[in-house]
This record gives sequence, C-alpha cells and structure tokens, in this order.
Amino acid sequence: MALGPRLDLRQSQSLVMTPQLRQAIKLLQSSNVEVTAFVEEELERNPLLERDDRPEPATRADERAPEAPAAEPADTHAAATSGEMPSDSAAPLDADYGNVYDSDGGGFAESGGRGGRADFDDSLSDIEDLADGRKSLREHLGEQVRLTFGDPQERLIAAQMLALVDPAGRMTIEDWQIANAMGCPVEQVAGVRARLQRLDPVGMFCRDLRECLAVQLADRNRLDPCMERLLDNLEMLARRDLRGLMRVCECDSEDLADMIAEVKRLDPKPGASFDAPPAMAVVPDVLMKRLPDGGWAVELNPETLPRVLVNRGFHARAVVGAKSRDDKAFIADRLQSATWLVKSLEQRANTILKVAAEIVRRQDGFFRHGVAHLRPLILRDVAEYVAMHESTVSRVTANKYIATPRGTFELKYFFTTAIAGTLGGESHSAEAVRFRIREMISAETTEDVLSDDAIVERLRKEGVDIARRTVAKYREALRIPSSVQRKREKAVPA
Repeated sequence: MALGPRLDLRQSQSLVMTPQLRQAIKLLQSSNVEVTAFVEEELERNPLLERDDRPEPATRADERAPEAPAAEPADTHAAATSGEMPSDSAAPLDADYGNVYDSDGGGFAESGGRGGRADFDDSLSDIEDLADGRKSLREHLGEQVRLTFGDPQERLIAAQMLALVDPAGRMTIEDWQIANAMGCPVEQVAGVRARLQRLDPVGMFCRDLRECLAVQLADRNRLDPCMERLLDNLEMLARRDLRGLMRVCECDSEDLADMIAEVKRLDPKPGASFDAPPAMAVVPDVLMKRLPDGGWAVELNPETLPRVLVNRGFHARAVVGAKSRDDKAFIADRLQSATWLVKSLEQRANTILKVAAEIVRRQDGFFRHGVAHLRPLILRDVAEYVAMHESTVSRVTANKYIATPRGTFELKYFFTTAIAGTLGGESHSAEAVRFRIREMISAETTEDVLSDDAIVERLRKEGVDIARRTVAKYREALRIPSSVQRKREKAVPA
C-alpha cells in the first residue's frame, strides 16, 4: 500500500464560546444586584459607555396629574392687612435658613457666610458618615466589662473569658482550666463568669444549653424547682414525652404547657443573632398586577434595569483624534464591547419578561385561588412555548423574583414535579400536595390522628396517586412529627 500526502476539504459546524457569549450567559443567570454591580464596573472601564439619565416617558394624558400654578411673590403688606393666612404655595413671610443643609458647602448653612463649612474643615465626610455604625458583640460586651468590673484582676479574667467565648455565646472551658492558666483561685473565676452571664445579652459565657436557659430564666425570676427539673430533662422535651415530663416535674398539663412556652421564648444561642447581618430586602425583577377585565399585567421592574447607552458623539471624536493603530484598535474594541453589553441587557430583559409571562399564564389558578391550585410545571413546558432551550429558561428563572398579589416568589418556585393522578386523572403539583398534607394534619382531632397510611388513603380518594414513603418524606420536609408523637402531644390536654 502506497503512502502519500493528500489534501481534503471538510465542512463542519461548532459552537464557539466567545467572551461576548459568556458575558451574555452570565448576565442572564445573574440577579439584579449582580447585574447592577457588573454594569457599574463596565461604566468605569469603558469610556464609550454612559448611564442613561434621560427621564422616563411621560404618562398618558388621562393619568397625568394637573400642574399646580406657579407661586407668585408674596406681598408682605397685602398679606398683613388682609387678615388671612397665606397659602402653602405662597412664599413665606419669614424664613430661617439656619437649619437648611448646604449641599455645596458640605454642611449646614450658617448666617455668617455663604458656602464652605463653618469650621473650615477640608474633610470629604458626608452627612451619612455621622450615623453610628452597629457595634459588634465583643465591642458591646467589652464596654459592659469595663463598667462592671472595677478590680484590675477581675477585669483581666473577664477579658480572657471574652476572648474565649464563641460566636454563639458558649464558653465550654471549665473554670479550673482558666484558673490554672492565669494563676488565680477557681472561686474568683466562677464569680466572674456568674457576673458575665448576666450581661446583655443574658445567657452568654455558659457551658451548655441547660445552663444558658437556666441563666435566662433566673434573670426573669422564673427558675423555680419545677422549672429546674424540666431543664434537667430536656431530652424528654425533645422527644415530646409530655406525660413523662408531668411525672418528673410533678405538675399538671396546664403548668407544663406554661413552662414549655416559657422555655420556647428563650434564646438558646444569645450571641448568634447579635453579629448577624441584616437580611437583604428582595427587590422583585418582575411586577404583576390584576387588570380591570380580570386578566394579569406583567412588566419588568424599572428599578432593577440598568440603563446604559453608547456615547456615539464621544466615539466619533475619539476616532478622529486617534493617531496610532493601537489607539484605533482600542476604540474599536471598546465600541464593540459597549454595543454588545447594551444588546445583552436588552435581550436579558426581554427574555425575563417572556418567561415570566408564560409562567403567569400557566399558573393562573395559583394566583386566583392559592397554593392548592398550583399546577405541575417543568422547564421543558415553558421552553417549548417561548422557543428557547431548557438551559436558557433555567438561567432566566435563577435568582429572579416576581411580585404578585399573593406575595413575592422566586420564579423557580413555580416549577414543581408532577404526582400522577389516580385512574389516569390529571397530575398534581408536589407543592400543592404538601400544602394539602399540612391542611389535613392541622385539622386532625385528638381522637383522629392521621397516620401516613391514612393520609395516603385520603389523598387517593381526592385523586392523588402517592406512596406512603413520599408522604413521610413530605411530612419530614414540613417539620411535622410522626403520628405517634402527635398523638402523644394531643393526649395531654392543653
């Protein structure tokens, strides 16, 4: 067989992930906060991009409020002799400019001059910097330690304990270990710990949960012998063994219910919530409201849409002034990047609106009647209708929220698995089935506590073909105890 060179021509197609395509995919699956941060970085990086500060389009004529007439200068003599008070729109007769904030000078206007600061300070601090920042847990406790302990040795022991406490408020190290390390009596360390446990928040510096709860109850003057026996048997409370607790605590059901309610009001980790950052408010990407004809109006939230545009005038001047090839290549690259970003943001907005509108159309029963009418929905259903790929729909619904008359929901919430119906009937949403299970258990009586098998039978009568293990899984996800534990609780009269 002879070997020799040969030239072949082949044609094939392949998808190349260009940087622009990666950017568009990243923008599509990012939340509005992440998109806003990315656009801010691009505005700093790209000189051809600028923020679109043009006013919003004017409202319709029938919705526009009537314009108020311009206020005319007030005649002081006429106002004084007329015997009537001037209107709110008229200029005031007397004005005090001492409490007017001077935005140009950076401070409050003074009667002694115009502009500048009264103290001639050149700092760039704004009025927002005057607000006191939130103190950390250690700073809060450190201030109390300095005010509580006057003895230098006790203050040193308290500072050592403050360094050993964990973020939840526990300090599992024993007193004798601290005493040996610092060369002081154990009794002194125990006394310092007892005083530290009464600082705000109460219950810090405790060894375990029982001691933490006991300190908080003692601070409320609720630590009686009966409550101490309840704290000694917290494992029985976790098992919901109420009859055993009544026997151990030597009390009736009413007193036991009061004690359990008192324990539930305590904080098991008093230090955990102190340094926790405040929860960020969810800003919906899509707004939804009911129309007068009974339909739904779906629109994008303008507050979450970054408005940018390409400065064509600056680009034209930059092209004329470019001398070298590198300058022209840089300007062309920045123009391509800016144009692509504007198109990507527009395509992202249109895609979100199209997918959200289809979700609203398919889940119309949920918005009108509640969770029980939530329909099963998968990504393929929406992707086929809007002519997109399932991965695109998945990216669109990630980290996106919609404000509805029933509350704010993540778009992923409306995609639930389907549970088949009995005798080939209509399938049911898993979320609707979980809601129905919660309703059944909430309505059960003391004599009729439903087991998982009984719930299965009721659901099958309602047309839901579900297995017992699925009911158990949904019940555990809802944090509902088993029928044995619920029967034990209901057997004890409240």
